[in-house]
Amino acid sequence: MKYKLGIDVGGTFTDFILISDTGNTCVHKTLSTPDDPSIGVLLGISEIAGLVGTDLSNLIADIETIVHGTTVATNALLTQRGAKTALLTTKGFRDALEMRRGIREEHYNNHYQNVKPIVPRYLRLPVDERISTEGKVMKALEEKELDSAIEKIRAENVEAVAICFMNSYCNRENEEKALRYCRANLPGLFITASYEVLPSIRFYERVSTTVVNAYIGPVVANYLDNLTSKLDSINFHGKLLIIQSNGGLVAPDIVRKSPAVTVLSGPAAAPTAGVFYANLLGKSNCITVDMGGTSFDAALVVNNQCLTSTEGEINRQKIALPSLDIVTIGAGGGSIGWTDTGGLLQMGPQSAGAKPGPICYDMGGELPACTDANLVLGYLNPDYFAGGKLKLNYEKTYKLLEEGLAARLGLSAIETAAGMYRIINSNMAQGVRQVSIEKGHDPREFLFIVAGGAGAIHAGEICKELEIPMFMVPNYASVFCAAGMLLGDLKHDYVLSFLSSFKNLQRNHLLELYSGMREKGLNTLISEGVKEEKIEFHPVLDLRYIGQYHEVQLSVPWEDVLQCNLNSISDAFHEEHNRLFGYSLREGAEIEIINIRLRCIGKIDRPKLVSSGSESIPIEQALKGRRNVFMPETNLMTEVPVYDGDAAIGGCKIAGPALIEKSNTSIFISSSYDCIVDEYCSFIVYSKEAYPEGYYF
Repeated sequence: MKYKLGIDVGGTFTDFILISDTGNTCVHKTLSTPDDPSIGVLLGISEIAGLVGTDLSNLIADIETIVHGTTVATNALLTQRGAKTALLTTKGFRDALEMRRGIREEHYNNHYQNVKPIVPRYLRLPVDERISTEGKVMKALEEKELDSAIEKIRAENVEAVAICFMNSYCNRENEEKALRYCRANLPGLFITASYEVLPSIRFYERVSTTVVNAYIGPVVANYLDNLTSKLDSINFHGKLLIIQSNGGLVAPDIVRKSPAVTVLSGPAAAPTAGVFYANLLGKSNCITVDMGGTSFDAALVVNNQCLTSTEGEINRQKIALPSLDIVTIGAGGGSIGWTDTGGLLQMGPQSAGAKPGPICYDMGGELPACTDANLVLGYLNPDYFAGGKLKLNYEKTYKLLEEGLAARLGLSAIETAAGMYRIINSNMAQGVRQVSIEKGHDPREFLFIVAGGAGAIHAGEICKELEIPMFMVPNYASVFCAAGMLLGDLKHDYVLSFLSSFKNLQRNHLLELYSGMREKGLNTLISEGVKEEKIEFHPVLDLRYIGQYHEVQLSVPWEDVLQCNLNSISDAFHEEHNRLFGYSLREGAEIEIINIRLRCIGKIDRPKLVSSGSESIPIEQALKGRRNVFMPETNLMTEVPVYDGDAAIGGCKIAGPALIEKSNTSIFISSSYDCIVDEYCSFIVYSKEAYPEGYYF
């Protein structure tokens, strides 16, 4: 028997899903090890071997592919624990990294402070060189110009170097020369140049992305070295793939060169899994939400396509690489409840993390978190958390909540926990608004897919606030991103600046550039083991009306590019502009191209992620007992039935209010909802008001 293994390293838990070639599945969670996440990975693999009834050596010999998502790059940026980095840039432009776009991000905040650059000014080293906007060499780089900078880099014990010269996107000659010279004279350092990372127009975006790539480079490389060495030590000889921010998979060697492609590595798998599960219900539009231990991620899928963006930021550091359009807020199971200076209750974004964790983990945490509130409100079973592997301390949680936060608020422990529950639900609903309503989409028209260990406890109230009539809790909701990793394809994104109006378009030059990107993507995917017949190419054009500042990314058919079908491309652009901004300028306004992009996709064989399991049993046989839980509709603790969600109850209907307990997920069905279990043992929870006669597949 052969296996594929998906691994998602989160802030609190590391998730695993092991799928055999026959469809047998094993789901597992283990606490993350923040100091060295690879330790938790190896520990989890060892524990999975015991769960499937074999030893580690036999299991690892049968694993063909490991697909891995990691938050190492993200955490390095969030905690500002990346490498000590220097920047070589064109003389006169060293402060562009700090000046950014010169736009105040919070116009009415008098206490607003600019983001601190991750490269301090004394390590932003000017170089006397210059390329014109037409790509002509106005001042050739003299290698001796770099000697003083190299001496400074050595003296300051710099670990990484970013090289970004003005206008190098249209002529990389000076950057290439600087890169070669620095690598020859600074062995052992991580050195990267903007033409390798982001060869496109807009200097600030390019320099920021290049600096981020250098800043996280040694950290990511060190983690990959630790991971691969540990996998080697247990004789893993299969293929290791890393998920990128764009939702695609890539080999570790490419990540070592361009680590910035992994800054949203973990959450990027959720929309891929969302497409899969939405299609099971015959739907092509969905919103995926994933509530983890530290954060809440929301993403939108339209017509089976995960929306992407090049406007990403992590900790206010600009990263202009293609990434899935995911909104992340600090709202997870570990989000801490606190009172502001006005005495009002707040939730997060501070998190208790994995250690010490919420109070109920009984690992030293003393600050009440969302998980503590869910326990006090009865949504969690203290004896069956994580399938019973982690016992929750209800008495200690209730006592510390009552004596601490509740006392400051003048409320009971139950009232305080209910307030925490409502506030974090409202915070998460706002995150969904950002990814849907603010992007011109009505969330009521989308299937709401809920993931994460705690997501299904909160989903009903989020949907109620947004008037979404139905949500789905997949059978593998607790390891949703890990499952999505096994459904992804290999992807590589390429971009080149190409400034031209449609009227003056040099068609041969456009096709020449696209041909070069296509050849590069084809060769890379073939080197990763993808057969040529399984490779697809998806062109994208960054377009705008002449005179506009911002552009619109438009996916176009490959045939329209090859034939330079400008009429078809123009019509599509007008329609997309109208959808986004409510107007189009079909008459009298010329269109221009800013950048050309190409996504190269290598299709891989997907595992059998869902199965109907054994023959279904009546819902009565899945009844575990009854428990008092907080009912939002009445603000009272109410006794409800508790069902075993891991039992084979496909096709069963569960009337609300009720609780469904799976080994790694709890699903709360309030009195406003009913639930039906589909043939794959996923839970479809629907509003009684919206579906008075019930929901039918």
